[in-house]
Amino acid sequence: MRLSPFFHELKSAYDAELEDMRSDSAGNDVLTSRLHAKRAQIPELMPMINSYPEMGAVAFHTGIQFVSGKVMDALVTKEPDEFPAWATLLPALELTGWAGKLAETVLAHPDGEQFLIVSAGLEYLHCKSDVGIPHHAGSDDEDEEAKDNHFGDDYGDEEDAGSDLAEAGSDWMVEQGFDRNN
Repeated sequence: MRLSPFFHELKSAYDAELEDMRSDSAGNDVLTSRLHAKRAQIPELMPMINSYPEMGAVAFHTGIQFVSGKVMDALVTKEPDEFPAWATLLPALELTGWAGKLAETVLAHPDGEQFLIVSAGLEYLHCKSDVGIPHHAGSDDEDEEAKDNHFGDDYGDEEDAGSDLAEAGSDWMVEQGFDRNN
């Protein structure tokens, strides 16, 4: 699977945002409480969704289940001007109850549809790189295809993927104003 430059760039920012939210300064796992807070902040975050979509997209973390890996694989190869309509993408995924309500809030914003598409794509990539995509519907053939079509296809062997991830993390830290360590 080839990622569009758009999703390739945002994936590392999305993963870093989740990682930043995962623990407090004492090392306690506080991801759940921080996600609840982020979901409550969505109306205030909407003005920045075009500039920093990953900051708001994390609010949908764990709220989207993927039904069709093929549709999502196709989505993450596209640039924003090529995205399908949200209504077209919706059959390829399932929103939990709270995520459906949050999506209604987002759709009230003029750029909400594109933001939801980006959020779904980023969550899909995050899930796929961590544990593979759970299939809630479909045949065994789709499950086998999902196993064969893992994130490593773009990056060569696992060693290359690790170095790409480290480089992306370093690039992100520099963008945040820190000095490069390597």
